[in-house]
Amino acid sequence: MRKMGEEETIPIHKEEVEENHQPKNGIYNAIFTPVYWVKMLALELHWSFVFGVVIVYGISQGLGGALARVGTQYYMKDVQKVQPSEAQVYSGITSIPWIVKPLWGLLTDVVPILGYHRRPYFLFAGFLGVISMLFLSLHEKLHIILTLMALTAASASVAIADVTVDACVAQNSSNHPSLAADMQSLCALSASIGSLVGFSLSGIFVHLIGPQGVFGLLAIPAGLVLLVGVLLRENRTSSFAYQQINQNFLDAGKAMWKTLKCPEVWRPCLYMYLSFSMSLNISEGMFYWATDSKAGPLFSQEIIGYMMAIGSVGSLLGAILYQYGLKDYPFRDLLFWTQILLCLSGMLDLLLVLRVNLKLGIPDFLFVVIDASVSSMIGRLKWMPLLVLSSKLCPRGIEGTFFALLMSIDNAGLLTSSWFGGLLLHILKVTRTQFDNLWVAVLIRNILRISPLCLLFLVARTDPNSSILPGEVLDSKEVAETSTSENIELVALVNSEDSR
Repeated sequence: MRKMGEEETIPIHKEEVEENHQPKNGIYNAIFTPVYWVKMLALELHWSFVFGVVIVYGISQGLGGALARVGTQYYMKDVQKVQPSEAQVYSGITSIPWIVKPLWGLLTDVVPILGYHRRPYFLFAGFLGVISMLFLSLHEKLHIILTLMALTAASASVAIADVTVDACVAQNSSNHPSLAADMQSLCALSASIGSLVGFSLSGIFVHLIGPQGVFGLLAIPAGLVLLVGVLLRENRTSSFAYQQINQNFLDAGKAMWKTLKCPEVWRPCLYMYLSFSMSLNISEGMFYWATDSKAGPLFSQEIIGYMMAIGSVGSLLGAILYQYGLKDYPFRDLLFWTQILLCLSGMLDLLLVLRVNLKLGIPDFLFVVIDASVSSMIGRLKWMPLLVLSSKLCPRGIEGTFFALLMSIDNAGLLTSSWFGGLLLHILKVTRTQFDNLWVAVLIRNILRISPLCLLFLVARTDPNSSILPGEVLDSKEVAETSTSENIELVALVNSEDSR
């Protein structure tokens, strides 16, 4: 077994895998190209990396996140009976663990438990998710504060597990820059497929067993995170001076601060935050209108789940389109067009709320399906280059922590968007029974979506396949000193006995 920190050397290259294993027939090529693409990634990056991405992104975040979203929306509306503006604010509160992702990254990097940097945190994340979901499912008429605490704990369990996979993605992007876009595509495809399955089943489950029953089912994805912790093979740090933890935190902080001061880093970070925060989130207002308003479509739980599933199909198509047609375009050019399309797609919500679609003879279900699929596809096309850009901004040695910092900046923008969206709904007096001004909220959101175009100068017109960080950051002494265990491997339990 190779030592921790050593880069795995595999005498196989991307071009050789594609050349030697591509099927010849056109039909078979269309069917098996994704299979050989995944095999290529497994050979280049190690199969355990691919396995970890599928578990965390596909099952925990994708499938579990889809069930949690629909279940939480109906739980807040039908069980807690809160106003849409309140539900919008509460959704922001439960996302706070994603904003403090650098804390989880620092803990896993510099604070080993019983000699392990990764395994205990996976186990803790899975345990926290199982307990919080069972608590919500087994207690009726919970106070809203206890509900928010449980939902926030469940969100934290997913965020903690996510940090480790993000670290692997960022590290492999540094070691294999030509595969950075492929890795982000793998993450996006896993999440999109998981979301598709989850949303397809969410409405049915909410109808049959209620929102609290759905929370009980969510203990299963959390249990799989526990399994990842059990299957994790990691070299144990036999002699670790815990008195050096403060110094390690200080070194990591210095390395991150040195990187953030570079214009090549802070400028795109500022753009990412502002671009997300300026697109106000009023999804709870739209959800209440679509399910409760007599003037609206009055969709059932099953229909809501199916529509979100179709939205996942749009997200999946966006990931595929980026992988096979757009991944080599400069970041600034791609962000320019996706932001314009995002603004235009938001006008579909305005037409729906004003009931223009009925005047045109388009049924609500068909119109919402088109709206959800188009909006999700464009949202994914905007998100993908930002993920690739973020992975390329991570210096060696603190990839996980710094990538978590960049993702927390994005999540801070989404939190700002959610809270200001809730404030907008409150100001316009959009309630559980009053939706007269919802169209104004949609219009204001769409106008604000065009504003990030004025900030695109913050993003360099860089080739996604080239390095972005300056040499002095890559060769930083502080960065090198904070390097910890790398190239985490997930192996079968039967094989883990051999390494003990």
